Amino acid sequence: MLAQSFFGGDTVEAARSLVGKYLVRRYGGLTLAARITETEAYVGRTDKACHAYGWRKTERTKTLYAPPGTAYVYLIYGMHCCLNFVTEPEGEPAAVLIRGLSPRHNQDIIAENRFHCKCGAMTAYQKKNFLNGPGKVCAGLNIDRRLNGLPYGSPELFICGRLEELGLPTPRADLEPPAVKTGKRIGIDYAQEAVDFPWRFYL
Repeated sequence: MLAQSFFGGDTVEAARSLVGKYLVRRYGGLTLAARITETEAYVGRTDKACHAYGWRKTERTKTLYAPPGTAYVYLIYGMHCCLNFVTEPEGEPAAVLIRGLSPRHNQDIIAENRFHCKCGAMTAYQKKNFLNGPGKVCAGLNIDRRLNGLPYGSPELFICGRLEELGLPTPRADLEPPAVKTGKRIGIDYAQEAVDFPWRFYL
Protein backbone atom coordinates (compact mmCIF):
# COMPACT_ATOMS: atom_id res chain seq x y z
CA MET A 1 0.00 0.00 0.00
CA LEU A 2 1.31 3.45 -0.87
CA ALA A 3 2.24 5.58 2.13
CA GLN A 4 -0.26 8.26 3.11
CA SER A 5 2.49 10.83 2.52
CA PHE A 6 2.27 9.97 -1.21
CA PHE A 7 -1.21 11.50 -1.30
CA GLY A 8 -0.32 14.42 0.97
CA GLY A 9 1.89 16.13 -1.59
CA ASP A 10 1.27 17.96 -4.86
CA THR A 11 -1.86 16.71 -6.67
CA VAL A 12 -0.53 17.02 -10.21
CA GLU A 13 2.62 15.10 -9.33
CA ALA A 14 0.54 12.43 -7.57
CA ALA A 15 -1.66 12.05 -10.65
CA ARG A 16 1.40 11.56 -12.84
CA SER A 17 3.03 9.13 -10.40
CA LEU A 18 -0.08 6.97 -10.00
CA VAL A 19 0.05 5.88 -13.64
CA GLY A 20 1.56 2.40 -13.66
CA LYS A 21 0.62 1.58 -10.08
CA TYR A 22 -2.12 -0.85 -9.04
CA LEU A 23 -5.63 -0.27 -7.75
CA VAL A 24 -6.79 -3.06 -5.42
CA ARG A 25 -10.42 -3.77 -4.49
CA ARG A 26 -11.38 -6.39 -1.92
CA TYR A 27 -14.93 -7.54 -1.14
CA GLY A 28 -16.74 -10.79 -0.45
CA GLY A 29 -13.49 -12.72 -0.13
CA LEU A 30 -12.33 -11.54 -3.57
CA THR A 31 -9.27 -9.51 -4.47
CA LEU A 32 -9.39 -7.59 -7.75
CA ALA A 33 -6.31 -5.75 -9.02
CA ALA A 34 -5.72 -3.57 -12.07
CA ARG A 35 -2.92 -1.37 -13.33
CA ILE A 36 -3.72 2.34 -13.44
CA THR A 37 -3.44 3.59 -17.03
CA GLU A 38 -5.02 7.04 -16.85
CA THR A 39 -5.54 9.74 -14.22
CA GLU A 40 -6.57 13.39 -13.93
CA ALA A 41 -5.66 15.97 -11.28
CA TYR A 42 -8.20 18.38 -9.73
CA VAL A 43 -7.08 21.19 -7.42
CA GLY A 44 -9.82 23.23 -5.73
CA ARG A 45 -7.89 26.40 -5.03
CA THR A 46 -7.17 27.20 -8.70
CA ASP A 47 -9.16 24.79 -10.85
CA LYS A 48 -12.65 25.63 -12.13
CA ALA A 49 -13.12 21.99 -13.11
CA CYS A 50 -12.85 20.89 -9.46
CA HIS A 51 -16.09 20.36 -7.53
CA ALA A 52 -14.64 22.41 -4.67
CA TYR A 53 -13.23 25.29 -6.74
CA GLY A 54 -12.69 28.33 -4.54
CA TRP A 55 -13.06 26.17 -1.41
CA ARG A 56 -16.74 25.49 -2.15
CA LYS A 57 -18.08 23.10 0.47
CA THR A 58 -21.33 21.16 0.04
CA GLU A 59 -22.63 17.79 1.16
CA ARG A 60 -21.15 16.35 -2.04
CA THR A 61 -17.74 18.01 -1.82
CA LYS A 62 -17.01 17.72 1.91
CA THR A 63 -15.05 14.50 1.29
CA LEU A 64 -12.49 16.53 -0.70
CA TYR A 65 -11.49 18.22 2.58
CA ALA A 66 -10.73 14.88 4.26
CA PRO A 67 -7.22 13.56 5.05
CA PRO A 68 -5.04 12.53 2.10
CA GLY A 69 -5.72 9.08 0.70
CA THR A 70 -9.45 9.18 1.47
CA ALA A 71 -11.68 7.77 -1.29
CA TYR A 72 -13.95 10.34 -2.96
CA VAL A 73 -16.68 8.58 -4.94
CA TYR A 74 -19.35 10.63 -6.68
CA LEU A 75 -22.13 10.02 -9.17
CA ILE A 76 -22.33 11.43 -12.70
CA TYR A 77 -25.36 11.41 -15.01
CA GLY A 78 -27.31 9.87 -12.14
CA MET A 79 -25.90 6.43 -12.86
CA HIS A 80 -22.08 6.18 -13.08
CA CYS A 81 -19.70 6.36 -10.12
CA CYS A 82 -16.25 7.95 -10.35
CA LEU A 83 -13.36 7.12 -8.01
CA ASN A 84 -10.89 9.72 -6.76
CA PHE A 85 -8.27 9.74 -4.02
CA VAL A 86 -8.03 12.92 -1.95
CA THR A 87 -4.64 14.63 -2.09
CA GLU A 88 -2.73 17.39 -0.31
CA PRO A 89 -3.06 18.24 3.41
CA GLU A 90 -6.42 17.87 5.15
CA GLY A 91 -8.61 20.90 4.51
CA GLU A 92 -7.12 21.61 1.06
CA PRO A 93 -9.69 20.31 -1.47
CA ALA A 94 -7.92 18.35 -4.20
CA ALA A 95 -8.01 14.84 -5.62
CA VAL A 96 -6.85 12.50 -8.38
CA LEU A 97 -9.50 10.89 -10.58
CA ILE A 98 -8.81 7.30 -11.68
CA ARG A 99 -9.85 7.35 -15.35
CA GLY A 100 -8.54 4.07 -16.73
CA LEU A 101 -7.28 0.63 -15.73
CA SER A 102 -5.85 -2.54 -17.23
CA PRO A 103 -6.92 -5.68 -15.30
CA ARG A 104 -4.22 -7.80 -13.69
CA HIS A 105 -5.89 -10.18 -11.20
CA ASN A 106 -9.30 -11.88 -11.28
CA GLN A 107 -9.95 -10.52 -14.74
CA ASP A 108 -12.97 -12.79 -15.19
CA ILE A 109 -14.65 -11.30 -12.12
CA ILE A 110 -13.96 -7.79 -13.41
CA ALA A 111 -15.42 -8.78 -16.80
CA GLU A 112 -18.51 -10.25 -15.14
CA ASN A 113 -18.99 -7.01 -13.20
CA ARG A 114 -18.82 -5.04 -16.46
CA PHE A 115 -20.44 -7.30 -19.04
CA HIS A 116 -21.84 -10.34 -17.20
CA CYS A 117 -19.46 -12.66 -19.02
CA LYS A 118 -15.93 -13.97 -18.63
CA CYS A 119 -12.99 -12.38 -20.45
CA GLY A 120 -12.93 -15.10 -23.09
CA ALA A 121 -16.52 -14.33 -24.10
CA MET A 122 -16.03 -10.58 -24.49
CA THR A 123 -16.52 -9.07 -27.94
CA ALA A 124 -13.82 -6.98 -29.62
CA TYR A 125 -15.81 -3.86 -28.75
CA GLN A 126 -16.05 -4.88 -25.11
CA LYS A 127 -12.32 -5.58 -24.91
CA LYS A 128 -11.55 -2.16 -26.37
CA ASN A 129 -13.89 -0.44 -23.92
CA PHE A 130 -13.27 -2.60 -20.87
CA LEU A 131 -12.01 -0.11 -18.25
CA ASN A 132 -11.25 3.01 -20.32
CA GLY A 133 -13.31 5.54 -18.42
CA PRO A 134 -14.04 6.43 -14.78
CA GLY A 135 -17.54 4.92 -14.77
CA LYS A 136 -16.20 1.71 -16.29
CA VAL A 137 -13.46 1.59 -13.65
CA CYS A 138 -16.03 1.67 -10.87
CA ALA A 139 -18.35 -0.83 -12.55
CA GLY A 140 -15.53 -3.31 -13.15
CA LEU A 141 -14.19 -3.14 -9.60
CA ASN A 142 -17.58 -2.96 -7.87
CA ILE A 143 -17.02 0.54 -6.49
CA ASP A 144 -20.03 2.66 -5.56
CA ARG A 145 -21.05 5.56 -3.34
CA ARG A 146 -20.93 3.37 -0.25
CA LEU A 147 -17.13 3.73 -0.45
CA ASN A 148 -17.22 7.52 -0.45
CA GLY A 149 -15.21 8.76 2.52
CA LEU A 150 -13.42 5.43 2.99
CA PRO A 151 -10.32 6.42 4.97
CA TYR A 152 -6.73 5.84 3.95
CA GLY A 153 -5.47 2.42 5.02
CA SER A 154 -8.71 0.53 4.43
CA PRO A 155 -8.13 -3.01 3.09
CA GLU A 156 -11.27 -2.66 0.94
CA LEU A 157 -9.73 -0.21 -1.53
CA PHE A 158 -6.14 0.95 -1.89
CA ILE A 159 -3.23 1.50 -4.27
CA CYS A 160 0.06 -0.37 -4.22
CA GLY A 161 3.26 -0.04 -6.20
CA ARG A 162 3.87 -3.73 -6.90
CA LEU A 163 1.65 -6.77 -7.23
CA GLU A 164 4.14 -8.70 -5.10
CA GLU A 165 2.64 -6.86 -2.13
CA LEU A 166 -0.45 -9.01 -2.77
CA GLY A 167 1.56 -12.17 -3.28
CA LEU A 168 1.08 -11.93 -7.06
CA PRO A 169 3.70 -11.84 -9.82
CA THR A 170 4.17 -8.63 -11.77
CA PRO A 171 3.68 -9.19 -15.53
CA ARG A 172 6.85 -8.72 -17.54
CA ALA A 173 5.22 -5.91 -19.52
CA ASP A 174 4.79 -3.92 -16.29
CA LEU A 175 8.43 -4.10 -15.24
CA GLU A 176 9.58 -1.29 -17.52
CA PRO A 177 9.07 2.25 -16.19
CA PRO A 178 5.76 3.55 -17.58
CA ALA A 179 5.98 5.97 -20.52
CA VAL A 180 3.53 8.56 -19.20
CA LYS A 181 1.94 11.00 -21.63
CA THR A 182 0.33 14.32 -20.75
CA GLY A 183 -2.78 16.01 -22.14
CA LYS A 184 -5.88 18.05 -21.43
CA ARG A 185 -8.60 16.63 -19.22
CA ILE A 186 -11.77 15.19 -20.70
CA GLY A 187 -15.37 16.43 -20.38
CA ILE A 188 -14.74 19.79 -18.67
CA ASP A 189 -15.73 22.25 -21.43
CA TYR A 190 -17.43 24.45 -18.81
CA ALA A 191 -14.20 25.12 -16.89
CA GLN A 192 -12.98 28.20 -18.81
CA GLU A 193 -9.17 28.51 -18.66
CA ALA A 194 -8.90 25.24 -16.70
CA VAL A 195 -9.87 23.40 -19.89
CA ASP A 196 -6.28 23.85 -21.05
CA PHE A 197 -4.52 22.65 -17.91
CA PRO A 198 -2.32 19.67 -18.92
CA TRP A 199 -3.45 17.61 -15.94
CA ARG A 200 -4.38 14.31 -17.62
CA PHE A 201 -1.77 11.54 -17.52
CA TYR A 202 -1.97 8.26 -19.39
CA LEU A 203 -0.04 5.32 -20.81
